[in-house]
Amino acid sequence: MEQNMESDSSVAQNRLSCVAVLDPKKMGGAPAWQCSWSKDGRFIASCHGAPDSCIRIWKHQQTEEISDADDGTGNDKGPRWVLAATLSDVHTRTVRSVAFSPCGKTPVLASASFDGTVCIWEYFGRSGQSSAVQDPAHQAAGGWECTAQLEGHENEVKCVTWNDSGTLLATCGRDKSVWIWESFLPGTVGGADYDPDPGAGDGEGEFECIAVLHGHEGDVKCCEFASSHGQWGDGDEILLTGSYDDTVKVWAEDAGDWYCAATLKAHSSTVWTVAAAPGGVRVVSGSADCSLGIWKCYTATEKKQRFPDAEGSKSNGHWKCVGQLPSAHEFAIYSVHCAPSRAGHGRIASGGADDTINIYREVGGTSDAPLFALDVSAEGAHQGDVNCVRWHPKDGSTLASTGDDGTVRIWKFSV
Repeated sequence: MEQNMESDSSVAQNRLSCVAVLDPKKMGGAPAWQCSWSKDGRFIASCHGAPDSCIRIWKHQQTEEISDADDGTGNDKGPRWVLAATLSDVHTRTVRSVAFSPCGKTPVLASASFDGTVCIWEYFGRSGQSSAVQDPAHQAAGGWECTAQLEGHENEVKCVTWNDSGTLLATCGRDKSVWIWESFLPGTVGGADYDPDPGAGDGEGEFECIAVLHGHEGDVKCCEFASSHGQWGDGDEILLTGSYDDTVKVWAEDAGDWYCAATLKAHSSTVWTVAAAPGGVRVVSGSADCSLGIWKCYTATEKKQRFPDAEGSKSNGHWKCVGQLPSAHEFAIYSVHCAPSRAGHGRIASGGADDTINIYREVGGTSDAPLFALDVSAEGAHQGDVNCVRWHPKDGSTLASTGDDGTVRIWKFSV
C-alpha cells in the first residue's frame, strides 16, 4: 500500500486553539464519549459514561443573551455556551453515542446506550413541560422529552446515525448486528407536520425497523450513511459500518431489502470510526492500527474497465483504498470527521488514544492516489483519550471534541 503522506516540518499548533471547555467542574469524572452539533450549530449534545451516565445539551449563547451568570464553560473569552439540559432519567447505563436529526423545525436527538436501547428525544421548549411534574430530573431536562425508545439489540449499542434526510436511523452494537429504522418524525417525508403542542410528540408509530443486518464477526463500533450515487442497489444511500473484525462493510438497498454489497479490508486491527466526505465519493476510516484509510468510490463502468476481477455484482460500483496514512496517530484512532467544504478541500480531523487532535489536508496527487500532509496537531487536546471530533456543520473553522477527561471542548481552526 502506498503511503500517501508528505512530511511537513512547519506544522503549527497555534492554528488550532481551544476557545471553550464545557463542564470543567466535571473534569476527571465520567468520560465524554461523543458529541453532535445540531444542524444550525446552536446546540451541542454530549453523552457520558458511568458513574454519571447522561446526555448534556449545550446551547450557544448569543451576545445579547450573555449575562453575568456563570455559563458553565469556565471561559471569560470566546464563544459562550450554557448547559441547557441534562437528560439522565431514561438510559440506565453508559450513553455511548448521540446524533441530532438533520431535519425538522425543532431539534430531535437520538441516543444509543450500553443498556441496549436507543432513545429519541424531542424538544418542546420549557413551556411544553407539564406544570404537574416537579421532579428534578424532569426540570433538568429543560423541555426535552423522550418520545420513543427503540429496542432490539441484545446488549450494548455502540453507535447511532441518521441519513441526510432524517428518514433513516441506523444503530450497531456489541451483538455484531446493524439495525436500520425508518423514521416518520415531523419534517421528514411521510412525517407529520410539526405541532408545538406537547402532547403531539408521543413517539408512537414514528419508527419502524426495516432491516437487521448480520455479517460482521465482531463488535460493530460505528456506522455512517453515504450517498449511493446510483452505484449500489436502487436506494439513495449506502450504510458503512466498522468493526472489531478489522473491516468496513458497505450495505446497500435493492427493492426494499438491505444487503452487504462489499467488505473493505485495509486495516490490521479494529476499525473504530468511518466518515464520509462531502459528496460521498470518498470515505475515511480510522483504526486501532494507528492508520487512516482513504477510500474512493468508482462507478460500475469504471469497475468494469479498471477492476474486471473485483468481487461483487457487476451492477455495483467499487470501493478501493487509494491511500493510507500509516502513522496518523501514535495510538488507536477513535474518531475521524471530514470537514465541510468551507474548511477547504480534503481536510480531515482525527482524534485518538494519544490524547491528540490532528488535522490533515490534501496537498496534491490525484483522486486515485491523493497526497496528504499534517496541517495541525494539538497534543494534549484532552487529559486522556480523545474520543470524538466533529466539525461544525456550516463553519469550517470550528470543531468540537470529547475526551476521557469528561469535557467537551470547542476549537477554533485558522485555515
